[in-house]
Amino acid sequence: MVANVTPSTASVHLKRLKEKRLVKVFAQGKHRYYSLEGSNVAAALEALSVLAGGSGNGVVPNTPNRLRAARTCYDHIAGSLGVSLHDRFQSQGWLSTDSTADDNACDVTLKGKKAFEALGIDIDATRMLRRRFAYACVDWSERRPHLGGALGAALLKVALQRKWVLQDLDSRALGITSLGRREIMTRFDLQV
Repeated sequence: MVANVTPSTASVHLKRLKEKRLVKVFAQGKHRYYSLEGSNVAAALEALSVLAGGSGNGVVPNTPNRLRAARTCYDHIAGSLGVSLHDRFQSQGWLSTDSTADDNACDVTLKGKKAFEALGIDIDATRMLRRRFAYACVDWSERRPHLGGALGAALLKVALQRKWVLQDLDSRALGITSLGRREIMTRFDLQV
């Protein structure tokens, strides 16, 4: 553990920070992911680090670059690509989230329905599948959400069919093709 404290001590500290609204928790299954409550908390911590002087040893991820860049998570796109796409869908107003829901569910806006259908994803048919429609799935390498559920699976299917990404035969890694880079830039204004 980076902080050199026991899990129970970390749990008590995180509970106190949450009670004081300094961090927020994102639950997914039995896992809980904590992040700063907002930019005001981040600014305060940065100011304190300047006063404290020096910087600690940063955490260096040990995830192989290829897996970290793009991979499958069950049947949807994960890694840096998946997180970037999710962020872009949010910023474009394609997805809406219910901040009161405990299951990280999200839905497609009218604008999003038009955009996903332009990609060849039938939203009504996807909604009828016997599984969760769409949710924010926390990415283990990026520690931020990517798009999961039937909608995430439909997006991966489109990306594979159109050869935007190629799946490794022996791993979950996805290789982004040159066509994929162009299409992702053109359609989503994302540099990958």
